[in-house]
Amino acid sequence: MTSPFNPCVLVPTFDNPATIEQVVVAVREKIRDVIVIDDGSGEPGRSTVDELGRRQLAHVVHRAANGGKGAAVKTGFEVARSLGYSHVLQVDADGQHDLADLDHFLETARKNPQALVLGSPVFDASAPRGRLIGRQITRFWTTIETGGRAISDPMCGFRVYPLAAALKASRGTGDRMDFDIEIAVRMVWDGVATLNLPTKVRYFEGGLSHFHMLHDNVRISWMHTRLVVRAILRLLVRPFRPRARRLS
Repeated sequence: MTSPFNPCVLVPTFDNPATIEQVVVAVREKIRDVIVIDDGSGEPGRSTVDELGRRQLAHVVHRAANGGKGAAVKTGFEVARSLGYSHVLQVDADGQHDLADLDHFLETARKNPQALVLGSPVFDASAPRGRLIGRQITRFWTTIETGGRAISDPMCGFRVYPLAAALKASRGTGDRMDFDIEIAVRMVWDGVATLNLPTKVRYFEGGLSHFHMLHDNVRISWMHTRLVVRAILRLLVRPFRPRARRLS
């Protein structure tokens, strides 16, 4: 039986042997319920994740093959549901997120259990200029798709999902880097209110990134095309629907 607020942390990972343990240990200083979804990592990453399971630092699930970040998160949603959790706080495995904000995100979700709590990144000088430009473009299209500024940054992977609403919205979403954007838009379409919390995000020199500039940008562009068309159709069919609700 799921309680009204029973959160866990979900860490999707693919080939992050240098950082995944550090992230999980830091998370457990705030909350002990951690799910790690290994998205078909190579031997070093898989072994590191296995060790987390052996040490009972996380509930570990291995996907048979790499399917993308979205696929890993969706697997994590199903695991969280099976374990009786009501909310999922998603954290990336590369160490870029400021885990000191975990308490603030969880407390905000506890006070607003029906809302989608989204991280709004505050970048330092380490952020690549190309990434920042790409985020601005995606923010523009997301504002068009939702008919308002309900989502400050749709790409940040530091967020708290009300699990039932996330499971519903995740059906048919992309399986790779387009997932974080698309599920946020679809949850707004489903009437889920949003809260946007500023949080520091840092890039590391020589850090591992699984973002493919060509393939993922093409995938995201196609996703925005689909979402904009659907948003126009939604407006034509329901011109007086309620506007997106941003609580922050």
